[in-house]
Amino acid sequence: MPTPERPQQETQSTPLGIYDRPQAPSITGIEMVAIVLSALWLGGAFLFFALMPEGEGQGAGGQGFLITLLTIFMPVAMIWVAAIAARAQRVIREESARLQAAIDGIRQAYVAQAQRGAVGNDLSVAKKLDEIAASTRKAETALATFTTRRDRDHAPAPRPAAAAAEPAEDQGSLALGTPAEALAAPPSNDDFIRALNFPETAEDEVGFAALRRALRDRKTAQIIQASQDVLTLLSQDGIYMDDLRPDLARPDVWRQFAQGTRGRAVAALGGVRDRSSLALTAGRMKQDPIFRDAAHHFLRLFDRMIAAFEPSATDAEIQALAETRTARAFMLLGRVAGTFD
Repeated sequence: MPTPERPQQETQSTPLGIYDRPQAPSITGIEMVAIVLSALWLGGAFLFFALMPEGEGQGAGGQGFLITLLTIFMPVAMIWVAAIAARAQRVIREESARLQAAIDGIRQAYVAQAQRGAVGNDLSVAKKLDEIAASTRKAETALATFTTRRDRDHAPAPRPAAAAAEPAEDQGSLALGTPAEALAAPPSNDDFIRALNFPETAEDEVGFAALRRALRDRKTAQIIQASQDVLTLLSQDGIYMDDLRPDLARPDVWRQFAQGTRGRAVAALGGVRDRSSLALTAGRMKQDPIFRDAAHHFLRLFDRMIAAFEPSATDAEIQALAETRTARAFMLLGRVAGTFD
């Protein structure tokens, strides 16, 4: 017949009860032995000096009295020192036994709990993995639709009638292999900044729309793709741009950087102070050649992008650009790569 499992309350209360200090009696056998020995010694000393013939030991004066006190009370003191040492040793043994029992109880409770929850934990882990896989598929589907879904709210305006009278050579460029994306107008600064920050959530329709419009421009698509690559690689080490709180530089410092200034003059751009993120990124930069190539490619494209963006951007737009995830990745990688040294 199988033994029924012990209730959970009893299993938990047993290890916790072991920590309760035992209420030892105030007077133990050790103290009783010390009291008896002390009484015997004092009684024997009293009888000895009481039966001593008169005149003996009195000629020594003060020294004789001191020797008498030492003879009487020194053995008593030694008895109590031994008693205290014995009691302390006993207390230490009891504490050691209690601690060992507590450790054994905790170990047994942990093993029992692990055995009972093994099946439930496996099911929970499998459920979590399914949820992660579903989220990943949803994110991949959303990324795949960046360049394929049409923005209904921003449909292209109909071409004017005069377009039919354009010279034939203007239409011949498509026949010679010029892609249609090369003729598309660059995105507005607002769409450009939104695209560099990426959509906040899967329901961020405004962010997805801005990202799709920005990806129609070839140069913008290059910096967005490079930014996405480094953000994905950084996330593998647990580094997320939303967790960083860099010190933001003034727009004039960004303008100096866009105009070619490097080194200490633009050191304020390296405002990331998170030591763990800097250390992890520096280690990855040294050990992972794929990450290093992606980081340098991203930094080169960011230099070109900020140089082209700065002349037509206002200070408010530059400040908004500095707060995007792409700009934070530039601050982190630029500081690790020594761009601001």
